[in-house]
Amino acid sequence: MSFPLKSGVAAVLCLLCASQFLGCGGSDLPELGFVSGKVTMDGSPPGGVLIAFLPENGRPSTAEVDAEGKYELFYKKGLAGTKVGPNTVSFSWPTGSTGLAIPSKYAEKSELKVDVKPGDNTFDFDLKSDPATAPKAADAPAILD
Repeated sequence: MSFPLKSGVAAVLCLLCASQFLGCGGSDLPELGFVSGKVTMDGSPPGGVLIAFLPENGRPSTAEVDAEGKYELFYKKGLAGTKVGPNTVSFSWPTGSTGLAIPSKYAEKSELKVDVKPGDNTFDFDLKSDPATAPKAADAPAILD
């Protein structure tokens, strides 16, 4: 006995089910650009500071700046990049950290804007501390010979 019609229907049903698991076309991910670079504050790398790229619409991408000042953004765990287009860049210290105060023009009221393109992007930032919050010479530890 042959059941060609039933076999064809079964094959189509299998393909439909598989397409539900594998996806059938597009992705929920926006177009991403890969972003890396270097950060300094008053000429020194602020290791441990957090950098965030905030697109106009969509989720931010973040990274922790390493001891050499280098960073690479991640859109989500295991997925490097950030949304292509205009992004506001902000910096913050992790909760409980004691680093130089980050001026608001780089933090919650950031004035830094970049345009992320598809492919590789390199953005270096040389932040300047706020003279009002920077340590004064009298506050610096004495150097012993």
